[in-house]
Amino acid sequence: MPQFFKLYLVILGFFLLIDMIWLALVARNFYREQLGFLMKTNINWSAAFIFYLIFVGGLVYFVIYPSLSQDNWTSALLAGVFFGIVTYATYDLTNLATVKNWPLVVTLVDILWGAVLSGTLSIIGFFYGKNFL
Repeated sequence: MPQFFKLYLVILGFFLLIDMIWLALVARNFYREQLGFLMKTNINWSAAFIFYLIFVGGLVYFVIYPSLSQDNWTSALLAGVFFGIVTYATYDLTNLATVKNWPLVVTLVDILWGAVLSGTLSIIGFFYGKNFL
């Protein structure tokens, strides 16, 4: 169990770093242009951090640990990409279905981002776990 938490903390750190770069530098203007009419002026950091905690727990438990037990990095990559698609599609497709004027382009970009982010974190987690745990 201590290995799980060590891996969890490493992936949480990478997730925060990569996602903050995405949100602050790469996609900042994109989201503002597409969703400015819905955005709050003050981010609810507690809610965001709770999402990060839950998401990373799911990624480590459902993707990285099973891939380590199989000793298969391609399994980590493919399962990570699929995990990202499923989780980000849950949010974005629900919004597309229920939120007035939710942009289709945000849904597509977000799902793609979820796939890339989760795949990347899964590979990082796999090789970290294989070499350091």
